Amino acid sequence: MKKILLVTRPITPPWDEASKNFAYFLAKSTGGFEFNVLTPGHVDSLEKHIVQQPIYTSAHLDWGQRLRIFKLAKLVRGFDIAHFMLTPTKLNTLAFKIVLGKSKAKTVQTIATLREDLFSDKELKKVMFADLVITYSDYAKHKLESLGVGNVKRIYPGIDLDLYKPSPKDDAVLRFFNIDEKDFVISYPGEYTRLGATDGLVEILPKLFKKIPNAKFVFACRVKNEKDAQKKAEITERFKKENILDKIVFTDTFADMPKIYNMSDVVVFPVKDMKGKFDVPLAVIEAFACEKPVVISDIPILGEFANADNSVIISHKDFDQLVDSLTGLHADLEMGKALGKAARKYTQDNFDIKNVSEEYKKAYESLL
Repeated sequence: MKKILLVTRPITPPWDEASKNFAYFLAKSTGGFEFNVLTPGHVDSLEKHIVQQPIYTSAHLDWGQRLRIFKLAKLVRGFDIAHFMLTPTKLNTLAFKIVLGKSKAKTVQTIATLREDLFSDKELKKVMFADLVITYSDYAKHKLESLGVGNVKRIYPGIDLDLYKPSPKDDAVLRFFNIDEKDFVISYPGEYTRLGATDGLVEILPKLFKKIPNAKFVFACRVKNEKDAQKKAEITERFKKENILDKIVFTDTFADMPKIYNMSDVVVFPVKDMKGKFDVPLAVIEAFACEKPVVISDIPILGEFANADNSVIISHKDFDQLVDSLTGLHADLEMGKALGKAARKYTQDNFDIKNVSEEYKKAYESLL
């Protein structure tokens, strides 16, 4: 059996980060190969057929852990394919090339996003080093091809539709977050400091709660760094002054994201930009899979998968449209249900890990 090494951040629970979730689902779902994943010590919960390479000592990918990538230099020689799933930078590209050395392993890069905010076109081309480059979006594929990068293929990321599926609201989760079963729950599975949504949300929430008195707003966001911690503290104080803190929920790190989506009546993703974020944000796709109506902004990259049939699309420049959209969905629950069903169907057609893994299997086989 041919052996594949997935070069990723540490693969370990909780399953609350898109890139490691996808790597795990890929290794779990793709047959015909021996998949090896990088872990922080032995992870008991991983399936037996997934081979663990415990090169990390922590679940958090800080600089100390990144340096441990060099431990792969000897390891990689025993693999048929080395699949790099970390967003490429100048430094890690150099590290990957050093690690590969004279290895005969074929190479694959999965490119979740092009950091056009950081790299010139010339620099982007230089960090594409693999025999096969797989992008998350047609936009990225066409961009790389225009730069002269060869052997580029677009494969959408996949999610486990047996895990992300519609389910009733979980009573224990509602109690944990102090949410009543009659509350109209709106969740934002984004970020505090990136994406440009937080300040706009803070401004419109007082108005939203006046229009929908039984609304609860959930910041389903992890605190990733000190800037996030500061922003969370800042908006908490603002909510206290507005006397609406009792209508706000902060989930922080919560391992069972399907339960967050399924306790929500609506999921919102009103971002202003996607710098540093995946071209296809899996938080939106996961919400789609749980049959949730999603209100999403109209920035071009999101238009590759969000449309009027499966989402409510608003201007990224006008948060008042978000209030109007949420008020409309609150008044017309059947419209929300119809959107949710269309969204679920869309994920089944485009993002089912079972189909995505078959596409990756064919891609791997094309190199061997």
